Amino acid sequence: MWLVVATAAAATSLYGQAGSRERALFVSAVDGKGEPVEGLSVNDFVVTEDGRRREVLRVSRAVEPMAIALLIDNSAAADDVISIYRSALPKFVARMAADGNQIAVIGLAARPTVLTDYTPNARQLEQGIGRIFAQTNDGMTLLDALVESSTGLRRREETRAVLVPIVTDGTEFSNRYSRDVIAAIRGAGASLHAVTIGNFPVATDIQREREFTIAGGTRDTGGQRIMLLTELGLDDVLQRLARQLSSQYKVVYGRPESFLPPEDIEVMSAKPGITMRGTPARGQTGA
Repeated sequence: MWLVVATAAAATSLYGQAGSRERALFVSAVDGKGEPVEGLSVNDFVVTEDGRRREVLRVSRAVEPMAIALLIDNSAAADDVISIYRSALPKFVARMAADGNQIAVIGLAARPTVLTDYTPNARQLEQGIGRIFAQTNDGMTLLDALVESSTGLRRREETRAVLVPIVTDGTEFSNRYSRDVIAAIRGAGASLHAVTIGNFPVATDIQREREFTIAGGTRDTGGQRIMLLTELGLDDVLQRLARQLSSQYKVVYGRPESFLPPEDIEVMSAKPGITMRGTPARGQTGA
């Protein structure tokens, strides 16, 4: 596992930091309602690697640019959601583009299709959103899109990378194993924030692989799964996600010199009632 999320600090002793190298995490700190918690400082964060507590050196607001891939289910199962997309997605991209983040809009029906390539231009992104239509008789290709988008993100230079699939529980056409998809996401240094609409049964092999991907991928990359029974709450959850991503902290800590990177990196809050999710900064050797 790459990164574990926690809500309260465990009682661990500080290990020696001599000869340490600096490492950075981008961390979302949220309260019980999922709203960002402002004003946290060094003493409010606890970082451990393989159970060993590391010294938190600096904490600041994250201002590094993001590359955000919006993966939109436009399969036949999403027919009732299209009108909600048209109202909710422009607000999300406008909020994230205002900070100069690069955003792509990718459709999932039949095969992953780029509707708008990475750009900070909200108008171009809205045009791509306007090209989202449900494709009759087509299922979605979420797992294929996650792998292909992760491959594309590996070539990009932004310090933060985010995958935001918005999917129904309709038919999945991909033929991939969850472990391979999660490995691709982790290899891109991306966090996975999945919005799922519906019940998501696990009666077939591909349904199980999709469920394993969403559950494991969000947990292991410092992301989250936002579950909706209907599409009616989509606008609210996307606005909350935008606030969370826009309010991340950059947490810099010391890691002792080592030939082997840690298997488990955990970020926790020293204050009760705060949940923290974090993703290592991209481009760090051994991160």
